[in-house]
Amino acid sequence: MKSNSLCYDILAKSIIWAYMNLRQLEILRAVIRHRTTVAAADELALSQPAVSNALKTMEAQAGFALFERVNNRLFPTAEAMALYKESEAIFALHAKLESRVRDLRENRSGHLSLVATPPLAYSIIPSALSGFLRRRPETRVFFDVRRYEGIIEGVLSHVAELGFALGLTHHPGIAHEVVHTGEMVCVLPPQHPLVGQPVISASDLVGLPFIGLERGTRLGEAVRDSFSRAGAPFQPTVEVRYCNTACVLAAAGVGAAVVDPFSPRQSGNGLVVRPFAPTTRAVAYMLWSEAEPLSRLAKAFLNEVRKESKLLESGTPPAARGN
Repeated sequence: MKSNSLCYDILAKSIIWAYMNLRQLEILRAVIRHRTTVAAADELALSQPAVSNALKTMEAQAGFALFERVNNRLFPTAEAMALYKESEAIFALHAKLESRVRDLRENRSGHLSLVATPPLAYSIIPSALSGFLRRRPETRVFFDVRRYEGIIEGVLSHVAELGFALGLTHHPGIAHEVVHTGEMVCVLPPQHPLVGQPVISASDLVGLPFIGLERGTRLGEAVRDSFSRAGAPFQPTVEVRYCNTACVLAAAGVGAAVVDPFSPRQSGNGLVVRPFAPTTRAVAYMLWSEAEPLSRLAKAFLNEVRKESKLLESGTPPAARGN
């Protein structure tokens, strides 16, 4: 019985489409609701003659009367009401399709995969993502935090559509854009003896407890190079992999550290931040695969990150940004 009902539904919808198009059905439904061609024409922004002619055409195509005319009012026949009920599913599907097209046009739904190194994953990306998703509640995001090598692998393997990393060497197949250019900074615990200095040099840190970044990492090698340029020995008391870890240890009084400019913004532990000399650049990049065009959703998120970068450059705190 259930199978017969399904077959009937499919057949009925096929018959509707064979004899009437969507616009004709829309006119039919409006006339049934209002019972006059004048009111239906007003609703549909058509002329009254256009509605009347459409009804005549529909009746000719269907081969039976759709309305009985009594005292200038139109009363739907049983056949017209059957079509009205059958068309409900069609218009519900059409409304759903229109909504889907609108969401795609306005980038309000879909899936987006992101990967980022810790400094960007815990600073610029969360603020950008917050405003992005608030305006797109139907969007689903996969967000992973990886080391630099993992970002490159994720983008090339299409695990992620967008990657974000500090520093970049040329990789075939990867397109990139600079999202923010900053300089490495020195972080100090509040009671550190160098707190009073406006700029901390590599030489100032010699002989004092110092938290270094792991050898072999991009930022770790950059800091070692800055010490070398200053002619100062690099002698860390503690070595860590991530700048966030260095900030936590510095705030706990373990020592000073030279880190990227993003990480101290997230610590919230009373760290003292000072410019570091010699100047050591920290450039943030957005990465994506050259093999595939970016989705509209990815392009919209890149714009969000660009806006966040400008706010970061202006010094506007996250709480005052009003995403």
